[in-house]
Amino acid sequence: MFVSLKDYDEELQPRERLRKYGPEVLNHQELLAIILRTGSRNKNVLELSEEILKSFDDLFDLKTASVEELMMIEGIGEVKAIEIQAVIEFGRRMSLYSREKKGNIHSSAALGEQLIKEMKDYQQEHLMVLYLNTKNEILKKKTIFIGSLSQSVAHPREIFKLAVKCSAARIIVVHNHPSGNPEPSKQDIAFTHRLIECGSLMGIEMLDHLVIGEKSYISMKENGVI
Repeated sequence: MFVSLKDYDEELQPRERLRKYGPEVLNHQELLAIILRTGSRNKNVLELSEEILKSFDDLFDLKTASVEELMMIEGIGEVKAIEIQAVIEFGRRMSLYSREKKGNIHSSAALGEQLIKEMKDYQQEHLMVLYLNTKNEILKKKTIFIGSLSQSVAHPREIFKLAVKCSAARIIVVHNHPSGNPEPSKQDIAFTHRLIECGSLMGIEMLDHLVIGEKSYISMKENGVI
């Protein structure tokens, strides 16, 4: 279905609509117009997009069109035809890609021992989050904050913003103590409680908060904080 060009003003151009509302609200014509960027001598970009879509029975035929077939459409030269094919191929490759899992979490003990090796020599405090699915497979592992030797100012919103983006069901929070002593501070415990509350509101479970020292770790879950 094509939109009427008279319905467009400066505030409702495809780029602005996508920026404001997301790509899902745009129709085929608008998305194609963004890809083309400019029209031809006789047609603006929305009219040219409409002409392209009318030249094929459906999107499958457009997907399989050759450069030569695209160039048969008035206003489509070699450059635009190649750009359209490149976008189609990139979309095809993306559709074949699935999120790579980065291992499973089997226990806090195994994770703690692994992270001691990784974090024991850090001279600054690092706050890391592991984002998990319902099977405890790691979707993403991200260092959210690197702070001073004495304090961390990471905010829960930075942690949960990424959790929502990668559709995580659970998280494990990890931070190191550069002093080498993994004993949690009052601030560590308060921050853990705050994360639990935020996660509960968002439906994202906080499985554990590990504090990593030089030779050992402490699990907030094992210690009854969680």
